[in-house]
Amino acid sequence: MEIFDVLGIGFGPANIAVAAANEELGANLKIRFFEKNKTSAWQVGMQFGQSDIQNHPLRDLVTPRNPRSAYSFTNFLHTKGRLYEFLNLGKTYALRTEYSQYIEWVAEHFADSVSYEAAVRSVECVRIDGQPLYKLTTANGSVFHGRALIAAPGRTPHIPAPFDQLDSPALIHLNDFIPTLAKQRGKPLGKVAVVGGSQSAVEILLHLADIAPDSEVYGFSRAFGYRMKDASPFTGEVYFPEFVDTYYAGTSAQKKRLDRDLRYTNYSAADADVLDALYLKIYQQKLAGQQKTVIVRSSNILAAQDLGPDGVRISYSSIESEGVTDSDFDLVILATGFKNLGAAEGEEKFPAILADVVQFSATDADGVIQINKDYSIVMKEGLPHAPCYLNGLCENSHGMGDAGSFSLLALRSAVIVNGLREQLAEQAPRALEAKAA
Repeated sequence: MEIFDVLGIGFGPANIAVAAANEELGANLKIRFFEKNKTSAWQVGMQFGQSDIQNHPLRDLVTPRNPRSAYSFTNFLHTKGRLYEFLNLGKTYALRTEYSQYIEWVAEHFADSVSYEAAVRSVECVRIDGQPLYKLTTANGSVFHGRALIAAPGRTPHIPAPFDQLDSPALIHLNDFIPTLAKQRGKPLGKVAVVGGSQSAVEILLHLADIAPDSEVYGFSRAFGYRMKDASPFTGEVYFPEFVDTYYAGTSAQKKRLDRDLRYTNYSAADADVLDALYLKIYQQKLAGQQKTVIVRSSNILAAQDLGPDGVRISYSSIESEGVTDSDFDLVILATGFKNLGAAEGEEKFPAILADVVQFSATDADGVIQINKDYSIVMKEGLPHAPCYLNGLCENSHGMGDAGSFSLLALRSAVIVNGLREQLAEQAPRALEAKAA
């Protein structure tokens, strides 16, 4: 039976960065990654028009850790013969489409270490010859064993109430936006609702106004208007590596204060350029006497009903109308973000794929798994265990830089690789002792 040093769930940006760090740091860990999709393409559901990333492109998979890396975005552009053209664009941020190509380009260098179209069905903690291991089973029944685990399955989409009670093909999360449009194959979209106040919500409204000018599109925002992202260089330091130390060491009250202060650097807000573009688009529609994009501000969605083939009915109130309004939509798009670790509404206590591992891990009073500074899960004292790391899922313990952001991804990969190297080196003598006993 082959035993890998590490089993990696997911091969998106977080674990691709680990693969690069493992090579460049000379750790030489024998890692096998498992990716449910056919490729490592990034944010496929949100690649359209001029949509761009929201981090500086040099905060890529490797550059903050190793500016001389062959896997940098700069070297990708050079290799593709587009470096000067990219520089000539004058854009601060790269297009999502191009950044996804970059991520796939790096992933291709580690193709021998990845199983694609290999969804992970379960992960179990087992002991073989006295050695604690992880047993990973894929959807097709293949079984693999490893001395350690890195979980980077991506964050779970947040489906808020009342939509969490529906099972309708007319209700989608933003992850499925582009695939849903592709299925339409030019058919009219009809009447569409876009729920949420995020950058993605604004981008989707803009895109629908361009590709479906005859469709009525309603944007539901709980705020009076879409907020501008907090892009101050002072609050931007939340994405510095030093901030991780500050946040991790903070008390619960201090973390809540920081979360409040820094929320609009990443959540429920959009960049100025897309806000200006959407406002101009609505103004142009009014000039033409054909306003099709409507913003329902200060709104509260009270109920949602599945109408079968006729779509979804939304019951809502808003500051600009009296009572409750019922409106039927052919398509409802939830730009409502993703779940973080935690016990509050819109959070999850642990990634579902680690349900079996949780019995060996330390949790707080609410049952939320606890995370060490090096991104490993805190295990219960007195229980033999194999190391398990969370990659890109630790915002509640490490701060906003871990919120699905590229900002600290390269540096985090080094922490994880070095932590694994140390823990597995310590584990080897113990395994030999257990086998001898």
